Amino acid sequence: MISGERFSVIYRLISADEQEARQKAWAICLEQTVEFPEELVPAGMIRDDIVGRIEALAPISAGVYQAVISYAVETTANEFTQLLNVVFGNISIKPGIRVERLALPQSLLSQYCGPRFGREGLRELLGVSGRPLLFTALKPMGLSPAQLADMAYKCAMGGIDIIKDDHGLTNQVFAPFRERVTACVAAVEKANARTGRQTIYVPNITAPANEVVARAKLAKTLGAKGVMLSPAITGLAVMKFLADDAEFGLPVISHPAFQGSYVTAHDNGISHFALFGQITRLAGADIVIYPNFGGRFSFSREECQDIARGTCVNMGQIKPIFPSPGGGMSLDRIGELMAVYGNEVIFLVGGGLFKHGPDLEENCRYFLDMVSNFSNTGDN
Repeated sequence: MISGERFSVIYRLISADEQEARQKAWAICLEQTVEFPEELVPAGMIRDDIVGRIEALAPISAGVYQAVISYAVETTANEFTQLLNVVFGNISIKPGIRVERLALPQSLLSQYCGPRFGREGLRELLGVSGRPLLFTALKPMGLSPAQLADMAYKCAMGGIDIIKDDHGLTNQVFAPFRERVTACVAAVEKANARTGRQTIYVPNITAPANEVVARAKLAKTLGAKGVMLSPAITGLAVMKFLADDAEFGLPVISHPAFQGSYVTAHDNGISHFALFGQITRLAGADIVIYPNFGGRFSFSREECQDIARGTCVNMGQIKPIFPSPGGGMSLDRIGELMAVYGNEVIFLVGGGLFKHGPDLEENCRYFLDMVSNFSNTGDN
């Protein structure tokens, strides 16, 4: 009944000393599995295999310990939702515990499709190689479908590879979903016919549970070539459902709205590496958006580098995905950012495209030329 195969989670624990750290680690073993008083745990299979095991415990700095805890693969019920629950269910409510990374055996990884396109598939879809991809968002909220479509057209003409809705655009009266998607798809197709490029428009499908999948399918019917959603709002499992659906078959982009509290407290939550890298890949996203260092949010350079590493760390057949730093990106930082990320990145520049000058199409060309030149000269 129990195969003997186990997966591990590496936790960061805040504890006064090793004894307290071991007690905290053992509490995790119980809480994340049987959730039962230790003295009442039945002997045999439950105590020996179901309860989590402390595989390693070591100090990493004053008052900080790293615990490696393993769990029987059967505790996940072969369900993504239950995997997340075992990794960080009830203990997410306790202070001083942080998930650093996951170590999953092939028997568990083989149950996941992961991203349908990944880095190579997206490059093929967009017809772009040898440079970072260019990404922008249609904004501000309040514009009409016609105004947003005009903006999409200019961005596509200027050479942007992916044009998405801003994450706040859903189905508001000033830009209803069907009208907006129809107009923006037509605008990008018109631009592609003139430029010969393969720019795609990606609508935001973040919506109530009874609407999100229907909105995704409507987007495809209307000609969209990808979708974006905020998995902390809709649910990671919803994103996985779409990514796994071969009939749907479009790229999926993950937006970080509502995820901030998972990662911004250094002593609690989930590491940037695990959340934006490993877990997002298991959930099937092809691109993960996150706030870049030096912008208007608080992520550090090291945290952003951890995300980039998490998007391509070996996870069996799970494809590497694109990191997409955004959040206050400006064109004058592209050289600096390429030195950090190299070519395997998607630069998301929204408001910064408008600040460069009054001609949006020309600003996009400038963006494309700058990135292409840095790539060609090897200054990254």
